[in-house]
Formats: sequence, C-alpha cells, structure tokens
Amino acid sequence: MKKRKVVLVGTGFVGMSMAYSILNKGGVDELILIDIDKDKTIGEQMDLSHGLPFAPQKMVIKSGDYDECKDAQVVVITAGISQKPGQTRLELAETNTKIMKSITQNIMASRFDGVIVVASNPVDLMTYVVSKVSGLPKNQVFGSGTVLDTARLRYIMSDYLKISSKNIHAYIMGEHGDSSFVPWDNVYIGCKNIKDILKDNSLNKDLEKVHQDVVNSAYEIINKKKATYYGIGMALSTIVKAILDNENSILTVSTYLKEGQYGQDDIFIGVPAIINNSGVKGLLELHLNEEEQTKLNNSCKIIKEMRKNSIDKIIQL
Repeated sequence: MKKRKVVLVGTGFVGMSMAYSILNKGGVDELILIDIDKDKTIGEQMDLSHGLPFAPQKMVIKSGDYDECKDAQVVVITAGISQKPGQTRLELAETNTKIMKSITQNIMASRFDGVIVVASNPVDLMTYVVSKVSGLPKNQVFGSGTVLDTARLRYIMSDYLKISSKNIHAYIMGEHGDSSFVPWDNVYIGCKNIKDILKDNSLNKDLEKVHQDVVNSAYEIINKKKATYYGIGMALSTIVKAILDNENSILTVSTYLKEGQYGQDDIFIGVPAIINNSGVKGLLELHLNEEEQTKLNNSCKIIKEMRKNSIDKIIQL
C-alpha cells in the first residue's frame, strides 16, 4: 500500500493551520515540513509532534528538504509574501512568482510525480506559474481557488437562512479575489433553488449583500488580525483528504480550462471540479447566464493581463 505522504512548503500561519488540521483529522502517514527558515520547521515539527498522543492516528512529522518530495503523493505550497492591509492579491504577483518558480524547480529536481496544491496568493496566477515551471500534466497541479470563498458563502448563507451549511449547495467562481461571483441560478438549499425560497422583492438586494459580505470578509479579518489562516488551513486539509482518499469530491479549485470550457482557454481559474488521487478528474461545468459569463470573462481577463504584462517574463528569466 502506498504511503500517504504529504509535503508542506511554507510553515507560516496558513501552512501550520493546515498541518494542525491534518494532525487533528488524521489520514496522513507522514508530514514533511519545508521552509527557508530551518529552525522554524524544527520548532513546528516538535510542537506538532507533542500533540500526537492526542491525535486519531500515528503520524511521522519531520522537518525536511526538497529531496523528500520524491515519494510524496501531495505537495502543498503555502510559501510566499503574505497580503498586507490595503494590498490587493494581484499586487503580490511579481514577488511571489519568483518564489514559486524557485520552489517548483526544487520540487521537480526530486523527480516528484504527484499532485501539487498551490495556496500562495494571488492563487490563480501562482498556480499557473507552478504548472508552467513544473511541466506536470495539467490535472496534477491546481490551486485552492475559491474553496475558502465558497465556504464563507455557505457559512454566511447558513447564518442568514438559519439552515445548516451542509445543506447549502452554492459556489463562488472566478478569481480568488474581488472579481469573483456567485452563479445564483445554480444555488440550492437542499433540493430547492434559492430564488424559489427568496421570492420577495428584496431578492437581488439580499443576494448581492451576501456576496459582498463574502468578498469583504477577508479584508475585514486582515484589518482586525493582520492575516487569515484558520479557514484556509481547514480548506487545504479537506483538499488533501480528497486526494489521498480518492473521494471524487466537488471543490471550487483553481483548475485549468481548455478548449472552450466556460468559453475560456489556457487559464487557471476557480470553478467546480472533481478531485481524486489523480488531482483534477474533470469539471462539473455549470450553465452560466449572460451576466455570470461576463463576470467570469472579466476574472480571466484580469489574470491574463497580469500574465502578459509581467508574470510570463519572470517565468522565462
């Protein structure tokens, strides 16, 4: 039986929130921590390991280096410069592109052939960078995309409707950022469409407020506590579990669109995808109305302009 081995690159707040979540959930045999700050990885390894007597299963936790990637099933990248208050995700792009390029080259030098999950921001662009530099098949590289945005949406809707978030089937699509959108025609509470539940005149106003609350929540958290990490840590551990357990789970990851999918080509963007041990098994392609398609096109345009203006040049250096 193949060893369930995960390598985490980046032991900041996001990476360690994921590691702590994995420690509590179990399902991983070996967790390797890599960071430019070697002492920090050793300290984090020690701290996590002291919690193993309370964990649901035995797990080996080690401070390591990139040679450990060679037999890993999953590598999760959370390294990079974090978002500052008032800074957009897209402003992070150039600095983090250089970091992603270096990290990916180190991973691939080990002859890694598993799945890479990217969580560094701006995630859609950084996933593109890792895919380009790694040369891995497109299904084996994807980003955390709008998985956290989607979780925020379901939480806020749950609070608004007083219905369990587990029975709210809704997605945030597009860029992990300000140009994201909700395809409301595809939102269901149980088996009933949201628009059949909210039939009063305030429907559009209510739905728009819900989406704005989702978009603004990250900025609000950053302003109050400087960073967000618990939610994305839980999201990443859920993604890792979906890969290791071959779940075929539907998650809104930043995945590769090709040959006219959603009217797009050659771009990584947040859409509902089926995740298993091969990475992205396929897309759950939703029907978008004209307004939603325009919003997705706008998200893709923003990303492609950034690629053309600076990202591709850095990759080619």
